[in-house]
Amino acid sequence: MFVTKAWAAETASGEAPAEATHSETGVAHGAEGGSFPPFDPTSFASQLLWLALTFGLFFLLMRNIVVPRISSILEVRRDRISRDLDEAQRLKEESDAAIAAYEQELTEARNAAHKIGQEARDKAKAEADASRHEVESELNAKIAESEKQVAAIKAKALGEVDTIAADTVQAIVSEILGVNTTKADAAKAVSSSAK
Repeated sequence: MFVTKAWAAETASGEAPAEATHSETGVAHGAEGGSFPPFDPTSFASQLLWLALTFGLFFLLMRNIVVPRISSILEVRRDRISRDLDEAQRLKEESDAAIAAYEQELTEARNAAHKIGQEARDKAKAEADASRHEVESELNAKIAESEKQVAAIKAKALGEVDTIAADTVQAIVSEILGVNTTKADAAKAVSSSAK
C-alpha cells in the first residue's frame, strides 16, 4: 500500500532505486539519506502547531472529562470511607456499651449468686442449729426422764434393800444356825447394823 509499483519492480529485479517516492506522502527520498521528519528543521513550525493543538485538546479533555470523573470517583470513595469509618466507630461504641452492660450484668449475677449462696448457707446453718437444739432438747428430756426413772428405781431398790437384807439374814440364820427367826427380828438386826 505504501510501496509504489516502481519500488516493487526495482526491488524484485534486485536494483536499488536512485530515488523512490511514496505515493501517499509525496516525500522524496534520495540517495543522500534524508533526515527523520521530527528532526527536520523545515517542519518545526507545523510540528509545534500540531503539538500545541494536540496538547490543548488533551488538556481540555483531561480538564473537562477525565479529571472531573476521577474527582467524583475520589469524592464518592472519600464519602464512602468516611461513612464506613463513622459506622465502624458507631459499631465500636455500641459493642463497648454492650460489653460494659454484659460485664455489669455478670457482676450483678455473681453478687446475686453469692448472696443467694450465703443466704442458703445461713438458712441451712439455722435449720441445722434448730434441728440440733431440738434433738438436744429431746435427748435432754429423755436423759432427765431416764435419770428420774433411775432415781425412782434406785430409791425403790434402796427402799427394798432393807427388806431384801432382812430376808437374806433370815434365810442365812435359818440355814446356818437352824433357827427360825421372824421377819421383824431380821429387819431389826439389819437396821441396827446399818447404824
